Amino acid sequence: MIDAPQTLSLILILGSALGLAWLISPYLARVYRRTPSRFDRVLIPIEHGIYRLLGVDSGHVMGWKEYFLAGVLVNVVQMALAFLILTSQGFLPLNPQGFPGLSWDLSFNTVVSFATNTNLQHYAGESSLSYLSQMTAIQFLQFTSAATGMCMGIAMVRGFVVGSKDMGNFYVDFVRTLTRILLPFCFIAALLLVALGVPQTLGGYTSVTTVEGATQSILVGPVASLVAIMQLGTNGGGYFGANSAYPFMNPSQITDILEIGLMLLLPTALLFVFGELLGKKREVRPFLIGAYGLFIIDLAIAFIPTTPLGLGIETRIGGFMSAFWTVVTTAVTTGSVNTTLVAMHPLVILSAFMGMLIQATPGGKGVGLMYMMMYIIITVFVVGLMSGRTPEYLGIKITSRDVKLVMLAFLVHPIIILIPTVVAYASGAVAAIGLGGGAVGFTQVFYEFTTSAANNGSDFLGTLANTPFFNVSTAMVILVGRYAPIGILMALGGSMIGRKRSVVSGLKTESFTFSIVLIGTILVLVVLTFFPFLALGPILSYFQGNVNGFG
Repeated sequence: MIDAPQTLSLILILGSALGLAWLISPYLARVYRRTPSRFDRVLIPIEHGIYRLLGVDSGHVMGWKEYFLAGVLVNVVQMALAFLILTSQGFLPLNPQGFPGLSWDLSFNTVVSFATNTNLQHYAGESSLSYLSQMTAIQFLQFTSAATGMCMGIAMVRGFVVGSKDMGNFYVDFVRTLTRILLPFCFIAALLLVALGVPQTLGGYTSVTTVEGATQSILVGPVASLVAIMQLGTNGGGYFGANSAYPFMNPSQITDILEIGLMLLLPTALLFVFGELLGKKREVRPFLIGAYGLFIIDLAIAFIPTTPLGLGIETRIGGFMSAFWTVVTTAVTTGSVNTTLVAMHPLVILSAFMGMLIQATPGGKGVGLMYMMMYIIITVFVVGLMSGRTPEYLGIKITSRDVKLVMLAFLVHPIIILIPTVVAYASGAVAAIGLGGGAVGFTQVFYEFTTSAANNGSDFLGTLANTPFFNVSTAMVILVGRYAPIGILMALGGSMIGRKRSVVSGLKTESFTFSIVLIGTILVLVVLTFFPFLALGPILSYFQGNVNGFG
């Protein structure tokens, strides 16, 4: 259990993140409303230059299909460019270490993973990727994948806005997200990280002689800029294989808290933006109470045991902050780690599973908002069945087609997690990398496909999973886990445009009671769906007395 000072630390960190998210939400809403701002004099010529270069008509508006397909097309083109860079980096500049190109299956996995905001890493960046690959294939995709997720979430919200006639223009939203949100916010975050000791350089690795007379390479590079977008954009892919457990990515307790705050900022702010765009700020309540109520339940599970210092936990960070980070990084689908997961208690891993399976606590930026909307529609339908009234949300009648769409979106996740997990064992792929069939091995394989489907990216296997089977299978799970739910929920948002709305809403979804029912509905859905697999993994490991360690 955590003590009073640790509890106070949690309250201060979460309170600060919530407060800052609330403060920036009006600015984010103005960006997507195209409200004139003091930055227009500088940014509008740049943005219009990009539109002219790409042949984009900024006045064109899109329906949900065109908006969604535009996002997918942009991501596919980016994947193709990044694939070429990774496979041919041995012939490209900014490669002072002379790293060869990656294999096709590892390159495929990497570009799919980073273009979808997953950042699952089956490679160690410091010993595999050139500076050019880190800055273009990796950092570039971290910006664009984050922008894509935010745009999709905002577009879906527009469908619920009274009087809306379209979903907006993807290309305009995409460019404005980059120029007015991600780039300036990341620039500030990178400066803070550099001031706190994170390196930012294009100089090569430096060899030094230690006090024992051995030779050691000091691994540096453009690290601060990558850490900024990896945390702020809930990407998670690190410059180094050890991710934020590496001292140059996360030197101290202060940077640890800063990076946790960056992870929480945009997913939380977009919940407030929902109320801003809707013009009904009270409707933010079920989103906030639902997301953070479930997040607190996850924290309560994770902090039942005490996480002591042990093998795999950084002494400068400590067990408490390592467990806290693990819950946060899975709750917002970032996937970065400041400790090896094998050092965590089974209940911390169970909490991490809950964050990835729910995906709305508060989830990734944009996508978490969409998933919470999905759960709200399901809850409205359930409440309607229980009370015998026609289900309504925001004055809109919820039809059988709406319910089918949200249930289809929900079912995508268990299908693409459970089937590949079984196939991995049946095909011998698990045995081929030396994992057993016990609770520990099963947890690691189940986690691998869960983190892929949730577009999270944290994992137990790391470079051990650099095999054709795991590279291809997890990449396919990542693709379906990213685009299938988004496409279905975009269809839901698009179907709301032009619907009749009653002036008086029958169900008060902004009430505290509805939020409690929402939390209960989400827990019942997730537990009923995944409990057998969780029971065979972290729960069984806990009852076997595997108190500290999945190694």
